[in-house]
Amino acid sequence: MTSEIPRLRRTLLDWYDREGRSLPWRIRPEDRSAGAVADAYAIWLSEIMLQQTTVPHATPYWHRFLALWPRVEDLAAAPRDDVLREWAGLGYYARARNLHACAVAVAQDHHGQFPDTMDGLRALPGIGDYTANAILAAAFDKPASVVDGNVERVITRLRRIATPMPKAKPDIRREAAAIADPARSGDYAQAIMDLGATVCTPRNPDCAVCCWRFACAAAEVGDMERYPVKAPKKAKPVRHGTAWLVRRDGRVWLRRRAETGLLGGMTEVPSSDWVEAEAGRLSLPFDAGWVPRGEVRHVFTHFELRLDVREAEVGSEWEPETGYWVEEGALDAEALPSVMRKVLKSRGQSGR
Repeated sequence: MTSEIPRLRRTLLDWYDREGRSLPWRIRPEDRSAGAVADAYAIWLSEIMLQQTTVPHATPYWHRFLALWPRVEDLAAAPRDDVLREWAGLGYYARARNLHACAVAVAQDHHGQFPDTMDGLRALPGIGDYTANAILAAAFDKPASVVDGNVERVITRLRRIATPMPKAKPDIRREAAAIADPARSGDYAQAIMDLGATVCTPRNPDCAVCCWRFACAAAEVGDMERYPVKAPKKAKPVRHGTAWLVRRDGRVWLRRRAETGLLGGMTEVPSSDWVEAEAGRLSLPFDAGWVPRGEVRHVFTHFELRLDVREAEVGSEWEPETGYWVEEGALDAEALPSVMRKVLKSRGQSGR
C-alpha cells in the first residue's frame, strides 16, 4: 500500500486541477498562478460555518458576514448579539460565541493575523484539530491532514475499514495522514474533500469516474455504500416544555438565556424547563387567559424538543421581573435561534 501513495497523490491532484470546485473562499491553483493569496480570515470563517452544514447553505452566510465585517478586527469589534443574530439558522450557537471570542483573540493578541502553527491555532477559542489542520493547509499551505465527514467516507472505502464509527476515527486519521501530500498540502486537502463531496458520495458513488478507483478496496468488492460503517443509532430522548408567548400592545416579551448551556446567550421566548416528563409542558408562569397555539417540535443533536405554545395578551399592570419587550416588527433584529422563530411562527409571526 505504501508504494501506491505517490500515485494516489498524483492522480487526486491531477483530478482536482481539472475538476475541483470553485468556492468563494478557496484559492485554486490557477488563482495562485495569477498572484492570488489565501485569506486566513475568510478560510477560518468558512470552516467554522461548514462544520455542521453544507456549502450551499453556508455560502450566503459567509458572504453576509464578510459584507458586514470585512476583517477579523471588524468582527471582533461587533456586538456579540449582532453576531449571534446573523448566525441564526446555522445552528450550534456555541460556535457563534466562540467565533466572536476567536476574532477578539486574533485581533487583540495576534494583531489581526491568524497564527500559522498548530499550537497557535489550537490555542484560539473554538478551533480544534480539524479546523486547525484545515487552516494550516488551505490558508498557509503547510503540511496537514484534514479529516472531515467527506474524507472519512473516502478513506473508509479506500481501505475498507470495517470498524464502526466513531471507533474507526483513529484508523481513518492514520491512513489519511499517510496519504496526505506535504508538497501541495492546501490543494490536497481541498481535493480529497471535493472527491468525497462530488464523486465518493454517500449514495450512488460515481466509481466509474473516480481517480482512486484503481486502489479502492470497497469498489473492488462492490460494497462501497457500506462505508463508513455506522454504529446502531440510539433513539433520541424527547423533552417537553411550555413556551409562554406574552403580548402587550403589539410587543412580545423576550429574555436572554443563560450564558452557559444549550443556546447560551441567545434570545428566547420564555419557556419552562425542558424535561423528559411530559407533565412539564403544562407549566405556566402566571394566571392569564392563555390560548393554546399548538406544539412546536425541534430536533437538537442529542434530543427532540416538544414545546406546547401558550399565548396571552396582558395589560399595562403586568411587568415581567426579567426580560424585555420587543416590537413585533423588530423581531428579526433579535438573536433568536430557529426553535424560537418556530414558536413565533406558531401564531403567524414571520421569522427570517
